[in-house]
Amino acid sequence: MQTRKMNLVALVIAGPTVHHHGAWRHPESDTNLLDPEWYEHLGRVLEDGKFDAVFFADFFAVFSSVVGQNKYETILNRGGQLYMLDPLLLLAMISRVTKHLGLGATMSTTLFKPFQIARALGSLNLVSDGRVAWNIVTSASQLEVDNFGTGKLIPRNERYDRADEVVEAAVALWESWEPDAIVADKETGVWADPSKVHAVNYKGRWTETAGPLTVPQGPHGHPVLMQAGSSDRGREFAARWAEVVFTVQHAQADMRTFYDDLKGRVVQAGRSPEQCSILACVDPIIGETDAVAREKQSFVNDLADPEAGLVLLSNHTGVDVSKFPLDQPIRQMELEEGSRGALDILLQATQAENLTLREAAKRFGTSLLCPQIVGTPEHVADQLQEMFETRCCDGFILTPTQFPGTFEAFTRSVVPILQKRGVFRTEYAGKNLRENLQGG
Repeated sequence: MQTRKMNLVALVIAGPTVHHHGAWRHPESDTNLLDPEWYEHLGRVLEDGKFDAVFFADFFAVFSSVVGQNKYETILNRGGQLYMLDPLLLLAMISRVTKHLGLGATMSTTLFKPFQIARALGSLNLVSDGRVAWNIVTSASQLEVDNFGTGKLIPRNERYDRADEVVEAAVALWESWEPDAIVADKETGVWADPSKVHAVNYKGRWTETAGPLTVPQGPHGHPVLMQAGSSDRGREFAARWAEVVFTVQHAQADMRTFYDDLKGRVVQAGRSPEQCSILACVDPIIGETDAVAREKQSFVNDLADPEAGLVLLSNHTGVDVSKFPLDQPIRQMELEEGSRGALDILLQATQAENLTLREAAKRFGTSLLCPQIVGTPEHVADQLQEMFETRCCDGFILTPTQFPGTFEAFTRSVVPILQKRGVFRTEYAGKNLRENLQGG
């Protein structure tokens, strides 16, 4: 009997595309992204499909066509990854039309203070009955730092040192209220028990906060901690903190290597491996037959703009790749300020398929180099089940090639097959996101 259940999370952006930079051009994509009903409908679809959560990726600047400079014409013109709306507001709307779906938001430990993070996410977690996840990012772009006016971007490993402190401080703030601190006794006139609300007085090298938080803590505890770092230092951080890890790997062998490494680090950090769910990113493309699915893949991939892909490749890696020869295989590049993990994924694909920079930019524009899972509903379910059961991952983060159609099709056609096979839930297991993630 199957007891282990896979986790499913939908990845979206409050903008024209997610990983696939041509998705907004698909004839069946709904681009009315400023309509609240768009997000409410998405939430209902995902909850009908028993997804663990919807997760909003976020970036706090407009991507530039030249790394480190404010030249953003290409992204605005071609509709690449463009982050437009504040996901916290959208998640609050989704929370009102759902009861179980988790709500993932991105907040940067480099750009935001612990009190800001703890208050915003703690408030949403409280009113949604424990359904919030914090996607912890350190920010790898000077453009973001410039928008916040906080000086020069600090080196990568120091950003993780700062992140450790920010998470320590945020958790301390969330825990500054004991779960039963609110009394609300009208007869005695006591609203809260002062003995159960505590100062924090956290002071580290990078950040400090006095506390207590202004937001009470509910019985479900603090928000779920989520992280996506793939570098050695990022994995060390994830092993200590992450309850969910979002990873982009090029192939199953890479997934399994990452999975085994990180689970081992989690144990070394003194936690049970079950306390950290590792979710691999995939792009499902579903057709009535395998041939139809491949035609759909070819059609939507042709919509991706290579120029936008090149810009996004530069911004994700932190390297101005436009200065390298486009038709030569990619060689190891020196990474200064960007994401080491993103560059490693690029190099994985290069080594496996000997991609030129031009080919990598095109591929980056269609999937950010994560696998496209293509076929009939049964074939897609087969591939996901194999990766799950061979311990490549604990589940998947799905990205759309058309929206919201990808999620609608997956919910209607693939989810019932996974449920019938016993590898995915038929009902939510718990009362909050943490319980659902751990209970499958």
